[in-house]
Amino acid sequence: MTEPAPEGVVLENIMQAALRAPDHRCLTPWKFVVCKGKGLVKLGEIFEQAAINSGLEQTIVDRAVQLPLRAPMVIVAICKYKENDKVPWVEQVASTACAVHSMQMAALVQGFQGVWRTGNYAQDKVVKDAFGCFDHDEILGFLYVGSSKLKTMPKPQRLSAEYFDVWE
Repeated sequence: MTEPAPEGVVLENIMQAALRAPDHRCLTPWKFVVCKGKGLVKLGEIFEQAAINSGLEQTIVDRAVQLPLRAPMVIVAICKYKENDKVPWVEQVASTACAVHSMQMAALVQGFQGVWRTGNYAQDKVVKDAFGCFDHDEILGFLYVGSSKLKTMPKPQRLSAEYFDVWE
């Protein structure tokens, strides 16, 4: 992806889309970190440190620092679990996932591209610590956002009858 990244009203629309995700009991179990410019470099340094601490080979360490630079903006999506008798952990993770999806769709509808990536760094302790995650918190992924002249890859056509039962 290339410049430009969303900014101003367009970026605010993307952020507001996240805040409209389903949210049982209005717990807002989300935290998002928008990385751009030097923020992308900082994110790359976090990935690099995670790769070093994991004892990965040097080529992977060298690549880690470059990963966030594949787009002009990366939004880190974190579920900050909130203890609640009526809203279990899995529901809060699902709510945060809905928020990421909403941001991706808001980017697309406004003419930008968004790619949701997870990978090993989302589960890495160094990365989670860098974002202030506790044991029950989850990094759901990294939403890469920017511009592209490439067309979105089509999804394979699936038969809905294979995935849906209708009870009447």
